[in-house]
Order: sequence, then structure tokens, then C-alpha cells
Amino acid sequence: MAAAATRSLENWFFTQVNGGEGTAKDEWLPVTSFPTTVHVELLNLKKIPDPFIGLHEWDVQWVGESEWAFKHTLEVSEKELGAPNVDLVFEGLDTFATVTLNGNEILKTTNQFISHRVAVKPLLKAGENDLHIHFRSAFREGRETEKAHLPKSLLWNGDSSRLHVRKAQYNYGWDWGPVLMTVGPWKPIKLEAYSTRIADVDVRVDVSQDLDAQLDAQIAFSGAVTGTAVVELKNPAGEVVHSEPLAVRDANVAHYKQTFASNELQLWYPVGYGKQPLYSLHVTLLNEGGSLLDAKTQTTAFRRVRIVQDPLQDQEGSTWLFEVNNIRVFCGGSNWIPADSFLTTVTKSRYRAWLELMVAGNQNMVRVWGGGIYEHDDFYSICDEIGCKRIRPNIKSRTHMPAVLVWQDFMFGCGQYPAYDSFIESVEEEAVQAVGRLRHHPSVVIFAGNNEDYQIAESYKLDLDYSDETSDFRDTNFPARYIYERLLPKAVGENSSIYYHRGSPYSGHGKLTTDRTYGDIHQWNVWHGTQEPWHNWDILAGRFVSEFGMQGYPDIRTVKYWLGGDEAEAYPQSRTMANHNKADGFERRIELYLVENFKHAFDIESYVYYTQVMQAETLASAYRLWRRNWKGRGREYTAGALVWQINDCWPVTSWAIVDYFLRPKPAFFTVARELRPYVVGMTRKEVQTFPDDTSAATFEIKTVLEIWGANSTLEEKNATLELTAFELNSDWTESWTQEVVLAPNSSTELFKGDLPGQPVRTRKSEVPKTIIVSARLLGEDGSVLARYSNWPEPFKFIHFPPLDIVDLQITVILDGETIKLETKKPIKGIILDVDGDEVKWSDQAIDLAPGDPQTVKAVGLNGRTVKARFLGDGTA
Repeated sequence: MAAAATRSLENWFFTQVNGGEGTAKDEWLPVTSFPTTVHVELLNLKKIPDPFIGLHEWDVQWVGESEWAFKHTLEVSEKELGAPNVDLVFEGLDTFATVTLNGNEILKTTNQFISHRVAVKPLLKAGENDLHIHFRSAFREGRETEKAHLPKSLLWNGDSSRLHVRKAQYNYGWDWGPVLMTVGPWKPIKLEAYSTRIADVDVRVDVSQDLDAQLDAQIAFSGAVTGTAVVELKNPAGEVVHSEPLAVRDANVAHYKQTFASNELQLWYPVGYGKQPLYSLHVTLLNEGGSLLDAKTQTTAFRRVRIVQDPLQDQEGSTWLFEVNNIRVFCGGSNWIPADSFLTTVTKSRYRAWLELMVAGNQNMVRVWGGGIYEHDDFYSICDEIGCKRIRPNIKSRTHMPAVLVWQDFMFGCGQYPAYDSFIESVEEEAVQAVGRLRHHPSVVIFAGNNEDYQIAESYKLDLDYSDETSDFRDTNFPARYIYERLLPKAVGENSSIYYHRGSPYSGHGKLTTDRTYGDIHQWNVWHGTQEPWHNWDILAGRFVSEFGMQGYPDIRTVKYWLGGDEAEAYPQSRTMANHNKADGFERRIELYLVENFKHAFDIESYVYYTQVMQAETLASAYRLWRRNWKGRGREYTAGALVWQINDCWPVTSWAIVDYFLRPKPAFFTVARELRPYVVGMTRKEVQTFPDDTSAATFEIKTVLEIWGANSTLEEKNATLELTAFELNSDWTESWTQEVVLAPNSSTELFKGDLPGQPVRTRKSEVPKTIIVSARLLGEDGSVLARYSNWPEPFKFIHFPPLDIVDLQITVILDGETIKLETKKPIKGIILDVDGDEVKWSDQAIDLAPGDPQTVKAVGLNGRTVKARFLGDGTA
């Protein structure tokens, strides 16, 4: 018997069934890449306009409502036919497909997320075989299914029929994404010939509190086999740690178990806490004669991950935090949406670029959101172990490979999903496959049942008794509760050792999802909801904030891309600009936060600048204030903050902090600064007191300054707190220093007192002085560990000094890629740019203080003149 042989099927053709706008009748066009989807092929063949430009999104809607076919001439050798088993493996078909082989129907699919293996040997012949896939419109199929299950279900975003279709939900349009209904063979199709194969290697690692471990692997075969399975566990250096031959006698499963003491192991840690050693389990299947039947390798790692929900000191509720190898971790990171509307264009290098950018931004967690896809294997492998060699230039080289934690949603988002039998059957298989594929990745630390579906139920007052832990729920008007509380926890529990969370947000303890004392929350009362000022993030905190955000325009080059050369549309209120912002009421919301905080201009370059600064200030403030709430064991009042969102799926104005073309917005850099190992933060608050409680005319207003530091390392840090206060419209300054100790893995309060230079006010007509406070944390060697400048807000009240008095100096140092910034007056929100192609900046949205010059790397500057925008630069 020969070893198993697998090959991918290439050289496909496609056509629009019965012809139409895409192809003429019976016209078969060659596929330019595989796997693929129809939009990608039509774009490559220049048969449709680019839907990312102008209004062309609406010119290609017919693609998703048409039927399409793909065909392949499958050459099969006599050797392949001689194998006892020959299978066709379809890793992913999007979405409603009928597959025929030599005219025989072999498969029907209804779920984009499910892979299929079909035994086809009896239908094959030596030589040419005809393989044909007919795709029906997912949109039309969804509408038909919806008619059979009326009334329509409730949802946010997209067409209500999407709730009945197991397809990437964002394809139906979202408040950041276009309506582009993809169709086609979006994952590889393979032919496998074998006698017996290793069907699965299920590796479970259990690390105790003492950090010793047990590895338990269940090895499944395609059928009963007699022979030997040789199991080898190899360490990251490729050395065999343990080896064992397992006798297999007429069985379809074998077990391997081994225990290790803590000193025998290299533990896996997220970025910032240790190394990321990956082990590998090699299984070789031999028949009784010693011939190779099959071999399979599965990576794994040793780490202990817990969700800790302990009572808190001084506050109600409990913690909701991630603990890795007994270390409690503050999770600062991002939400992830699919990186493209056309998924097959997302290469491994694009995944790596995105994820390395996250690590460059000091982020340690990514949440894979529930309206997209279970991401490609490459995504999770990179999260397990991210190489640093190509990380942005401001990140120093590391001796280890940093990794990020993955929060994985199941693919349900913002809807009242059904739970009829055929739907449940499909979801069950989807869940088992997803968990089975992802469970071995050490980066995956949580599965969550859905995105905001419990909020849908609360919002529309559906049947939702949180005290009911026993019902089936399928006969209620919130039937998907059966999925989230019965089906999915069973799939996760039986197929992995990963923690399951019913939804995001989800509080538990009988509380609503808006409760801020338990579980995780989505804090959208900035931008959505009550539209709070961003200065209120401290009172909007939760135990773990898994979504929050603020919009900002992307790089002006990205804006110009979607304008497609139409300069007449190059203003903020144009039809094209509106089409490239999908959020309801975005103009009112953007302008609300702009007009409340900034004096601003309306030309497109200025609008890009001011929205970017607004986003940068908003998000930095959130991370700064919530990291302050990480106050040490028993006082972890906020244990994580995941911004909505890191990325875009097309060129658009959205909440992303990096745009579709991987161009970081200024907010990316302000967030990165707030997630450094050491940070310093400040707030100023006006305190009004009344000596006579019967009178409102007599009072005092004092401005109180509070300063704290945060330290994410596991050792305390001795530092010097240096504070300098400036009055913007005079030469007055005041400074002092104080020796401080930053507690490990927590924040430390450093100072509380009157704002220097600000007189006590007794009348509202007394205009407070414009005092800027610059704080730095200095290491024992005098190096700057952290800096932050606190300005009076709103910025629109500030009278900025003339530019000649500010005297901003931008000097390019001899290496040609280092820029030195100096000033004689404090400056807020410096954003650097050049004409032409973009530069890779190491920092943006910079606050600059006299006597504290800063340097910025500018890779790709190539001798060009550096331009700077900042608040008070005279353009508004």
C-alpha cells in the first residue's frame, strides 16, 4: 500500500450560467487565480469596474444575484485509481453550490464555513474527468428561505435574509463595509488518494497551577487500521523530547499521553511577557510491514490560560480578566474584521503585515469579530508566533518572537438568528469544524458565541430571562439562545479545552449586557448611544471593554483613491464621500465631536486632519484612563480594551486605526504610546465649592491635577517624575521632579494637587489661563520612559500664539530618515506628511513641549520636504 498522496486542483474555467453581463452564453473564461471568487476574476479580466472606487459598488450588484459555474478537467492517473480510497476535498465553497463529477451529483453545500470530503473513486476513470460546480445566488436563496420562515427577523446592518444564510455576514453590507455578495470556490479543492490516512490529531495540553503539564493526543484514522503509529514530540529546536510507538490493532483511534514537570517545559506567553516556543507532534502511520501509510504534524504549545472572575476590592462585581501562566494580563488590542471584501486576495504576507503592525503598536490581543469568517490558518499561525524582522522601524529588534492572544467569535452578528432544524444541523457541523481547526493554536484563548445578539434581544425586548438556565429556547422569539447556550458550549467543550463565553458583550450573573460590573461590555456611548464626550471614558469603564471607537478619515491618498480622479467630489459632504462612510448619521456624529472640541476647516485636507486628530485624542484617552484602572491584584477594575477596529475591508472612512492600504492613521500611534510598557497619564478637573449653600453667586473653582503611571512589566520600576507647566500666552513656566516607584503589572497614583499656575476662580467670567502640563517619566539613566502633555479642553477655546513665536523646527538628521522636532511653545497634534508617496512614520499626532525635542523615523523620505499640520497652525 502506498503513502497517501494529495494534490491541489488548478486550471479552472468559469461562466455566468446562461450568459449575461459577465459572460456570453456558453462562454467559459479561464480563472486567473485559484481559489477565487467571481468578482476577483471579473476584475482581473476587466469586465467590471473597481467597486472600491466612486459609486461603482452599485454597478456590480448583479454579480451576487447571478448564477455562476466553475469547471475543471480532472486528470487522474492509473496509480491514483489504484489506491483503495480516492476523495475530493472541498475546503470551502461560497455558498450554495451543487457539485457534479462526470455528470453525477456528488455534493450540495449551503454553508460557506464548512469543508467537505467526498469519496469519488467509483465515479472516476483514468484520464480526463469533468468536475463542475454550479453556484446559486446566496442573496436570492436567503430571500427564499426567509419567506419560508416569516416573520422577518430583527437585526442591525444588512438585509434581514442574511440571518438564514451561513455566509460571511459583512458581505451584505455593514456600517463600515460595502454590499458585495461574493460567490465561488474560495478555498482550495484537492484530490487525495490513500489506503489509510490520519484523519485528525487532537492535541490537548493541560498546564496546572504549578506549571507542570499533561499532553493528551487522540489520533483518528480514516478507518480501521492495523499497524503502528509512531508519535514524536519535538521542541522548538526540532529535538525529540519524547517518542513512543503506539500499536494500532483494527482500530480507528489511538491515544498518546505524556506528563512533564515544569522544569522540562518552555512555556508560551503573549507579547511582552515571555517567549513563544512552539512544539510539534509528529505522527507517522506504518502498516504491519513497516511501510509508510500517512504522516501528519500538529503544532502545539504549553500555556495555562484562565478567565478570572474574582470579587473586587472597593467596587461591585468581579474581575473579568485573562491570566496566562499565572500572570494576570491587561489586554490592549483591537477588533479584527475581514481584511478585504474579496477574501481570496488576502495573502499570507498581507496577514503578516497586519498582525506585525498590531505588535508594533504594542497590542497583545486581537478579537476576530463574529460577522466575518473563521480566519485562514495563516492568520492564527502568525498570531502564535509573529516574526519581528519586518516590523516598523521604531520597534527595536527583540530576542524572541512576540505573539498576540486571539479572541474568537463564532460567526453570528447583530441579529435575531433562527434555530429551525436544518439551520441547527448546519451550525453544529460548522462549530465542530471551526473548533477542531483552531483548538491547537496557543494564541486562541476564548470562543465567544456571537457579537451583540444578546443586545439585539435586549433592545427589542425579546424573550430573555437570564435566570433561565434550563430551557431549550427554540420555541421563543429569541431561538438562537439555544445555539449560544446549548449547541456551541457543547461543541467547544467536547472538542477543545478553550474557554467559552456566551456572547460579546455578555455579563452573566443575571445582568444586562450594559452592566459595567461583570463580564465584557461594548462601550458605544461615545459615538453611538448617549454620545458622551470622550473625556468621560473613565466613568464609562467596564471590567473588559471589548468594543469602543471613534471614526476618523484615512490617509488623504486613500481618499483620493476612492475618488478615482473626480476632483469635483473632493469635499466632505459629496455623494462619493457619503458612499465611502457606511455609518448611519456619520455626518452628524463626526461634526458633533468636531464642533464640540475643535475650531476646524472644511476643505478635504483639513477635514482629514481634524477628524484624524479627534480620533487620535479619543482613543488615546480611553486606553490611558482604562489602563489606570488596572490597579493590581483584587483591583483590576478594567482588564482590557479592544478598539473597534484595527482594519478595513475596503477604502473607507470608518473606526479603523489603520486603513485598507495598511496606512496607519494618527490614532494608531497614540494608542501605541498608551500601550507602551511604561506610561504616564494625567487628568485635570474643575472642582467648584460653595461656602454658602443658600447662594449660587459665591463660589470657588479650583483646577485639580492628577498624575499616575502604569507599568506592564513584572518588576517594579524606579523612575523620576518630571513635570513642567507652561502658560501658552506668556513666558511663565514652573517645573519640579519627584522620585517614584511604579508597581509591577499595575498602575500607580503619583500626584494629586492644584494645577500649577492656575488661580482660583470666583467668577465664571474669569477665563482660566491656558496652562499646558508636560510630564515625563525618566529612567535611572536619564532616558525618557514615557511622556504625556495635558492640555485644557475643549481645544476650540484656545487662542494659539502666532507661528513665529511657536517656532516649530523640523530638522532632517544626516541619515536622511530621522527627523528632529523642536519648539519654543507647546504644540498639540503634529501630523507629518510629504508630497507624493507616503512615508513610513514611526510616530504621529505628536504633542511637543519646549526643552523636550523628539525624533521621528521617516522611512522612504528620500530627501523630500516634511510638512506639518497642528492645532493652531493658522489653517482654521
